[in-house]
Amino acid sequence: MKKRRNHQILLLLLVGFSAIFIGAESQTSSSVDAAAMLALKKSLNEPEGWSDSDPCLWKHVGCQDNRVTRIQIGNQNLQGTLPPDLQNLTQLERLEVQGNNLSGSVPSLSGLSSLKVVMLSNNQFSSFPSDFFTGMSFLQSVEIDNNPFSSWEIPESIRNASALQNFSANSANVSGKIPDFLGPDVFPSLNILHLAFNRLEGGLPSSFSGSPIVSLWVNGQTSKLSGRIDVVQNMTSLKEIWLHSNGFTGPLPDFSGLKDLVTLSLRDNSFTGPFPISLVHVGSLKAVNLTNNLLQGPMPDFGPSVSADTKVGLNSFCLPVPGDCDSRVNTLLSIVKSFGYPQKFAENWKGNDPCADWIGITCSGGNITVVNFLKMGIVGTISPEFASLKSLQRLILGDNNLTGSIPEELTTLPALKDLDLSNNQIYGKIPPFRSNVIVNTDGNVDIGKDRSTPPPPGTPNNPDSGNTPVNGGKKSSGSVGVIVFSVIGGVFFIFLISLLVFCLYKKKQKRFSRVQSPNAMVIHPRNSGSDNESVKITVAGSSVSVGAISDTHTIPSSDQGDIQMVEAGNMVISIQVLRNVTNNFSEENILGRGGFGVVYKGELHDGTKIAVKRMESGVITAKGLAEFKSEIAVLTKVRHRHLVALLGYCLDGNERLLVYEYMPQGTLSMHLFSWVEEGLKPLEWTKRVTTKVDVYSFGVILMELITGRRALDESQPEESMHLVTWFKRMLINKDTFPKAIDPTVDVNEETLVSISTIAELAGHCCAREPYQRPDMGHIVNVLSSLVELWKPTDQNTEDIYGIDLDVSLPQALKKWQAYDGRSGMESSSSALLPSLDNTQTSIPTRPFGFAESFASTDGR
Repeated sequence: MKKRRNHQILLLLLVGFSAIFIGAESQTSSSVDAAAMLALKKSLNEPEGWSDSDPCLWKHVGCQDNRVTRIQIGNQNLQGTLPPDLQNLTQLERLEVQGNNLSGSVPSLSGLSSLKVVMLSNNQFSSFPSDFFTGMSFLQSVEIDNNPFSSWEIPESIRNASALQNFSANSANVSGKIPDFLGPDVFPSLNILHLAFNRLEGGLPSSFSGSPIVSLWVNGQTSKLSGRIDVVQNMTSLKEIWLHSNGFTGPLPDFSGLKDLVTLSLRDNSFTGPFPISLVHVGSLKAVNLTNNLLQGPMPDFGPSVSADTKVGLNSFCLPVPGDCDSRVNTLLSIVKSFGYPQKFAENWKGNDPCADWIGITCSGGNITVVNFLKMGIVGTISPEFASLKSLQRLILGDNNLTGSIPEELTTLPALKDLDLSNNQIYGKIPPFRSNVIVNTDGNVDIGKDRSTPPPPGTPNNPDSGNTPVNGGKKSSGSVGVIVFSVIGGVFFIFLISLLVFCLYKKKQKRFSRVQSPNAMVIHPRNSGSDNESVKITVAGSSVSVGAISDTHTIPSSDQGDIQMVEAGNMVISIQVLRNVTNNFSEENILGRGGFGVVYKGELHDGTKIAVKRMESGVITAKGLAEFKSEIAVLTKVRHRHLVALLGYCLDGNERLLVYEYMPQGTLSMHLFSWVEEGLKPLEWTKRVTTKVDVYSFGVILMELITGRRALDESQPEESMHLVTWFKRMLINKDTFPKAIDPTVDVNEETLVSISTIAELAGHCCAREPYQRPDMGHIVNVLSSLVELWKPTDQNTEDIYGIDLDVSLPQALKKWQAYDGRSGMESSSSALLPSLDNTQTSIPTRPFGFAESFASTDGR
């Protein structure tokens, strides 16, 4: 009994000591919290309601068991910094300081395992620690948008926050690539990923497949995200997809699995190929923006319930409204699908008529007869869809990087004569084409081979090479034999190389001699190949070379009057053919007359209609010949669907002829002045032209004034050649915009504000859609305030730099004109104007506010 009593006393003592120890520890923890909160209070301009000595009684602070669990001081107009002492608040669950003016570095909060919500957005924090997320196993939401952090990458430590549901870092200067570990394997609960307006590069990680992300914002990256977006089709929880203003390419994926998709913004990228029709049938969809891409095929029809912006920009839809494309368009798009819808085709193939100057396509009578994709840098495989072009005569796919085998379907083309597959990576057997089809497969090392077949014995790729080790006695003899055989083989190899060079030289001479037939001219193809390809012209009785021809191929003909084929689809045609097709330049064939000469209509034997422009003998002078050559030099370089294509030209004695494609709709004058007599509809251009055109032009002028650059400056790189496009790109980033300002202008903070206002106005004036451009009245209001701000205030002289500030601009102009009219003469009004020798000197040598490098003759 006594022993039991002793045990009870001991137990009571232990319980008492434990209570004392726990109480002491609790008091110590709360005092640590109090010290941390006091440090926070000192680092800020004191928030309202923080005067009590107990932080748990402070306004916007929450506690549990005397431990701080919530700090919610967002949008309180606070200034200051966050102290590192916050790391001691081990029970903190919510830290909300958004919408203030806090600065300095974000302190490391590593080890705060209870933290669930962090809201730091819309402040002036300068850096973000890489170990911030360490130990935050319960973290659910992080918002750090709109902070001028120094460049940083999403740290590896964020893996610790595997319970994360919301990560938002818009306009936070995040750089590098989107990490692979943001996928569902590490973050199975991540619903919101907002990383817009940063400096991210690379593509969307494939690890995003199966992600539960509902809202994905990665738009507006300065460094431009790129690549394809195929992974999106497997992110079936998505409701918002914002990928606009990046550099994404390739075809759009199938969106049919995204049953809850509401908003899709893909504008300002480089997507190609047809729009996936499956997206039209997503019932939850409310808004789509596809502008400024290179999408092809039919324009999607979303119906009235969807706000769709598809009609403007650079897209290459076959029709300006939803509707079916021409069957030839559909066939060609099916063909380039096997190439991955290259951007080159998307940029050039516009409209619903492939015969209207589509690159690589030549037609006759509305039928596609030649497909020439020579040296276009395409990859992929040869599509069996080529077999659908029943009129195809020549298929040229040489000098690309095509793989796979030759489709059997190509053998069914009834008109095919020439198939060039040279210098690719094609393998397998050549299908049995008709005997009259010329098939060129040179430069395909695996042609005729099945890549699944192992290399023959003795090759480096076959371990069973047959070089079995032998005994020592035969080894020496074998070595001597190898040396002798190597010497003989080397001599024989050199002999073969010499023979090959000689044959190629003779063959080249023969090819040139065959092209140089008398009475011939060159017809240029619509689809010019690479820029370094040039043309050889052969004229009556002589040969005139322009550049040089590489790999010229001539189809033999018994009649020199027949059309012959030259490299890249050029046609050689005799002068006699031109006489025949124009009925010897008869009056009945005249289409019109001009200062250069007469234009005749003609039709070649294959049905191709042409317009032959013949120089009058009276203008065959040095000037006339110079004009002729100048027109050739310009038009042979120009290829545009809105310009008549120059097909060729001919020099034959005193004859000077240009051959154009025939335009059946007649001349502009006929539509302007004779449309009633001709039974035509009147033009409706006046109904489309508005004052908004002038507003756009004014915006361009403002851009020229700000930058000191031309609207089109061919001396600049291609990406900055067009002023409007380049200017808008520079305007997006406040850091890069000052670099766009004319270097002759001295820029400080005050002038930069005004210039930025004018720059923003210029951007609105040059909006794509007329209705988005301001009225001139609004423009005047914007500029008037700046006029008052920058109007000179020097009252020491009535006339500053020859300008009377109290006189209106029209009056000042009249004064200048009056003065210029009596240059060199004295006048009673000379006191009003400075005594000058000419008008130019009325411009000050260097106006106020311009850099010292500025001169009065400077066009800027």
